[in-house]
Amino acid sequence: MFMNRMKKIVICLFLSAMMVGCRIYRVYERPEMPVTDSLYQRVETPLDTNSLASLSWKELFTDTYLQQLIEEGIKNNTDLNIARLRVEEAEALLKASKLAYVPSFSFSPQGSVTSIDGNKASKTYKLAVSAEWELDIFGKLTNAKRGAEAVLEQSEAYRQAVQTQLIATIANSYYTLLMLDQQVDISRRTAENWAENLRAMKALKKAGQATEMAVAQTEASKLSVDASLSSLQQQVTELENTLSSLLGTAPRAIVRSTLEDQVFPETLSTGIPLQLLQRRPDIRQSEAVLAEAYYITNQARAAFYPSITLSGSAGWTNSAGAAIVNPVQWLLSAGGSLMQPLFNRGQNIANLKVAKAQQEEALLSFRQSLLDAGTEVNNALVQWQGARDRLKIDEQQIVSLSSAVRSSELLMRHSSQNYLEVLTARQTLLQAELTAVSDRFDEIQGVINLYHALGGGY
Repeated sequence: MFMNRMKKIVICLFLSAMMVGCRIYRVYERPEMPVTDSLYQRVETPLDTNSLASLSWKELFTDTYLQQLIEEGIKNNTDLNIARLRVEEAEALLKASKLAYVPSFSFSPQGSVTSIDGNKASKTYKLAVSAEWELDIFGKLTNAKRGAEAVLEQSEAYRQAVQTQLIATIANSYYTLLMLDQQVDISRRTAENWAENLRAMKALKKAGQATEMAVAQTEASKLSVDASLSSLQQQVTELENTLSSLLGTAPRAIVRSTLEDQVFPETLSTGIPLQLLQRRPDIRQSEAVLAEAYYITNQARAAFYPSITLSGSAGWTNSAGAAIVNPVQWLLSAGGSLMQPLFNRGQNIANLKVAKAQQEEALLSFRQSLLDAGTEVNNALVQWQGARDRLKIDEQQIVSLSSAVRSSELLMRHSSQNYLEVLTARQTLLQAELTAVSDRFDEIQGVINLYHALGGGY
């Protein structure tokens, strides 16, 4: 009667353990993301499977000087090389976790010399190879291996995220240099215009048609432009130094083309929001963190169940019990051990609660990373579209101001119009050209930001 009850209890325990064990062996599955379809609600471009991120960076950034800089950065950048080493570290850990399935072997020779009451010493020795093998019945090793795979995915996604950010930063710095070059050129022409204006004011003062205050104000405006020009030249040098550091080289002059030579697609497509899950490396990294947390939780569950280890040894010895023999004899042994946690001062329970909480944190971070990605895509599109609209206005304004400059010059030649009015018209035109350069750079920056936000560049 007692034996039958014990058998039933053992069977029930075994079946319940197997049911829970099936849960421990489950593979991570991506949770539902109801926010995905609404990420691009404010996007005015049509949604289809084509995406700007489908282009390689060489297809998007066609400037040969920029392409050379990006290639140099991918090869030499310190952060990217560190990210590559992290991938190698994760690969080594994954390989170690896979080898945990096979037995471990060790060679442990032993020897001793014994002499009692000055008698002749007896020498004993053992030459044995021992093995130990842990059975993965409750998924401890399996979840450790899958967790290592998730860590490798994190490292690989991190490397790709560093590369996409590097490409975007190099491109942004390069186009900033082109913008500064054009601003320097316009500022020089502006300085020349103010110098001419100052000469005209001094001439008018001598003729009694202008006051000393007007001359002083004109001179102050000229000096302000000179200071602005010096500041722009300083920014160019500093940005060249920063870009050189990004490329992993000593500070140097950056060879480059001009802002007018840059060509980009006239229309930009974002693709469908679901593609962000595959293309954005930071989102894939966040999901890999979630997968790792899932397997850590499974490992915490597996800690409640027995660990079964098989061990054995084989070799030679000249000590068989109390007798010492020569020649040596075979030494064979085999055994097994089972360790079932009974009372661990609540450590296993605490570990499971912590793992569950960390898994929930990882899930929230994963969802937030997707929301942040959608925000970046929308902001980049708004930046690009707004800059294009402003550029159309800038072009119309420049045309009108150019016409005003020509008209003022004609009036000065054929009427009594003051030359200062011509200089003022030129100054207004130069300021409009500076605004157009800034808006053109903002348009290019919108393309770069959108390309990066969609996960392009790796």
